Amino acid sequence: AANKAFSSSVQETASQLGVSLSWLAKARLSVDGPRYVKIGRSVRYPETYVREYLRSRTRSSTSEK
Repeated sequence: AANKAFSSSVQETASQLGVSLSWLAKARLSVDGPRYVKIGRSVRYPETYVREYLRSRTRSSTSEK
């Protein structure tokens, strides 16, 4: 089993972010979602990448882009 502190599965990451599996798949193609690591056919999301993505999406006001 993978080290949980290191990375989460696609399912775990989708649940954590509150998005669908298909959204994450599309985000990987469009480079719109969190960075990820691919080992063979397995896609993993290191916790630091998920936190980095959340920080980049944090806004103080609805007028921010």
